[in-house]
Amino acid sequence: MNETLLRELVPAVIGVLVGRGADFASAEDAVQEALIPALDTWPDDPPRDAKAWLTTVSWRKFLDTRRSEISRRGREIAVDAEPRPGPAPMSDDSLRLYFLCAHPSLSPSAAAALTLRAVGGLTTRQIAAAYLVPEATMAQRISRAKRRIAGLPLDQPGDLPTVLRVLYLIFNEGYGGDVDLAAEAIRLTRQVVDLTDEPESAGLLALMLLHHARRASRTGPGGRLIPLNGQDRSLWDRAMIAEGVIILQSALARDRLGEYQAQAAIAALHADARHADETDWVQIVEWYDELLRLTNSPVVRLNRAVAVGEADGPRAGLAALAGVDPGVPRHTAVTAYLHERIGDLDRAAELYSAAARAATSVAERDHLSREAARMRRLMPR
Repeated sequence: MNETLLRELVPAVIGVLVGRGADFASAEDAVQEALIPALDTWPDDPPRDAKAWLTTVSWRKFLDTRRSEISRRGREIAVDAEPRPGPAPMSDDSLRLYFLCAHPSLSPSAAAALTLRAVGGLTTRQIAAAYLVPEATMAQRISRAKRRIAGLPLDQPGDLPTVLRVLYLIFNEGYGGDVDLAAEAIRLTRQVVDLTDEPESAGLLALMLLHHARRASRTGPGGRLIPLNGQDRSLWDRAMIAEGVIILQSALARDRLGEYQAQAAIAALHADARHADETDWVQIVEWYDELLRLTNSPVVRLNRAVAVGEADGPRAGLAALAGVDPGVPRHTAVTAYLHERIGDLDRAAELYSAAARAATSVAERDHLSREAARMRRLMPR
């Protein structure tokens, strides 16, 4: 089956279901469920009208789910009508839901994706972007995870690393996207730290606090994106930074380094610099080396290339960038920045424009377009 065709069909079919009265989240879930039989049957028996087929099956899935919800609500109303035994203390089950969705029968990636969708409230598109995979691939992964645990008793909590990964991704979406989930991720991570004795839990909390402390300076009027080196550091929450540093130092003292502690150490070095030109880039490169050893992530390689460019000069940064997959998000923007640092303004302008065309948010696109225009203004006449 042509995956490009599938990616094109999914938003169109969701739109049809919404037009028929389904809310967006329910429509998206129904289409995800319909993808499973599509993936099973289309390669050998493709429908004559792919959109009509997917629309029909998705609508049936939606109606089945709606009927199930109506029945469930009826049962809940009946239970609510029964006399209560007495007052009960209020409790927050959010964190328990995170652990239960990270079911032992699921792989860590499937559990994280399902939890982000079912509990975290992220859309399939947002989750796919976080994992650097196509939306159709992520929809398939979530649907399979739902099918795998259907009917299983959710009485076996999942493992801590999966829950930490989910909280990390939710924080990143809340911090950098259009859904404000950062504060909720911090709240739940505090609970995890209280319940566990793992330095990585504390490392994640420190990382969140250190990034969240800079939030007020990240955007200007009209939501204009402000990069780290241009932020007004007087707006940074120094009390939150101090808390994050204390938590990080305590975690590092346990001598069980993990990726969240390494990321937090990098964030702490940025937070320690009162001005951008005081940043200890040499030490940041060293921490990126540790982080790369722990994760071997292409995104870490990209960020390390930026740090090398600051510590050893832009040509060294471009040399480090040569080992990074060009398909990694922000690769073109980083290449543009390093060419700007070298003084190749014409090439920088070209790359900034290309990066703007590929941007996934309006704020990022506008920022990169302004950078391209700035390069052209600086060119000799």
